[in-house]
Amino acid sequence: MNYIEEIKGYLPVNEQEHADKQTILKYVSLFCDNILTRENIFAHITGSSIILNKTADKTLMVYHNIYKSWSWTGGHADGAEDLFALAAQEAKEETGIKNITPINEGRLASIDVLPVWGHFKKNKYISSHLHLSLAYLFEADESEVLTAKLDENSGVKWIKIDEIEQYVSEPDMLPVYKKLFDRARNNVLTAK
Repeated sequence: MNYIEEIKGYLPVNEQEHADKQTILKYVSLFCDNILTRENIFAHITGSSIILNKTADKTLMVYHNIYKSWSWTGGHADGAEDLFALAAQEAKEETGIKNITPINEGRLASIDVLPVWGHFKKNKYISSHLHLSLAYLFEADESEVLTAKLDENSGVKWIKIDEIEQYVSEPDMLPVYKKLFDRARNNVLTAK
């Protein structure tokens, strides 16, 4: 499915998602030539994922080198139009896991406009901008070998969902994670 159709077809579940969906669609219409690339210095599309274990009580997270926080996996679209495939690929690359299973048939699970504050990356300053985030849900086996992607993260581990606040130092991300944990657990538990 085309990423624009995927966004248009997404049914927001609250006021935040409704507003963010409209904002993302506006950016897409204004910057249709480069919204999928980092060439757009104002905002660009990203694909992220929440990964749960089979009992839906732990999430697989990475320690993000730039944000100095435990975080979900994901990345910039960099031209890719299949954001589900991007999120799955990033999940594998950033954690070392080989097998992940979509929780909700690979459907878009969340839409969020996320601020990214100015920072240095590879000794170059990146100005503040927005990530137009499309998020997906996956399940993985806790017994798989984990490997950090050292150019992006310095750790990978399973974290108990009810202890997430002890690990995430980005308070603005906690509501996003909790929203996705609830959606993922509802899908996992109703499927069993």
